[in-house]
Amino acid sequence: MKRIVLLLMAACITAAGFTQTKTPVKKPIAAVVKKPVITAKMVEISTSYGNMVVKLYDSTPLHRDNFIKLVKEGFYDSLLFHRVIDSFMIQGGDPNSRNAPDSVQLGSGEATGERIPAEFNLKYYHKRGALAAARDNNPEKASSNCQFYIVQGKPASDEELNMMECQVRNDNPAFRYTDVQRKLYNTLGGTPFLDQNYTVFGEVVKGMDVIDKIAKAPRDGNDRPLQNVSMKMKMLN
Repeated sequence: MKRIVLLLMAACITAAGFTQTKTPVKKPIAAVVKKPVITAKMVEISTSYGNMVVKLYDSTPLHRDNFIKLVKEGFYDSLLFHRVIDSFMIQGGDPNSRNAPDSVQLGSGEATGERIPAEFNLKYYHKRGALAAARDNNPEKASSNCQFYIVQGKPASDEELNMMECQVRNDNPAFRYTDVQRKLYNTLGGTPFLDQNYTVFGEVVKGMDVIDKIAKAPRDGNDRPLQNVSMKMKMLN
């Protein structure tokens, strides 16, 4: 009799809507670790004096993409820094420099293809460590499709910067050095007389001491180092 009563009570409770539900088991949420987003492309340049890392600017896409293409193809591997001038810059990327005999003047070689159209940007200037494209005297100021230089430079006074501003304003009335740019030129230095004449498309983020060593290398009358300074490049991202 008791069993029948219990069964009837259970049936009534179920009919009234009091059904048993299982408590959901809460699963632990895995911690989300945000990785830093790296957008700028980085290139490592290895030399007998040490390694440098350069960051390529996204705002100069023609130069950036051309440089990346050549690096990935191995174009620069075993080429020379064929022109170095202390307190100025180090230049390389001439394909004729590969296995070039000693004392041969270099600097006229090009990769297959056309020049790269100029990509001047007021944000980018020839501060110490700037990566820029070499060029000939073409009126469009288009860049070499392979040769580049890295600025070592020296401190510049406000008088020099004022003079440079006046020269550039002849073609670009909006040109002005910002306070930050002036301070960097005054302290770390650079080569302001090249601004808005050669395309700056990157900068050294590691290994400035390597540039100083290469720039001080003994050289001949054509500014070619007496002992070859070869390079090898690879993409870091």
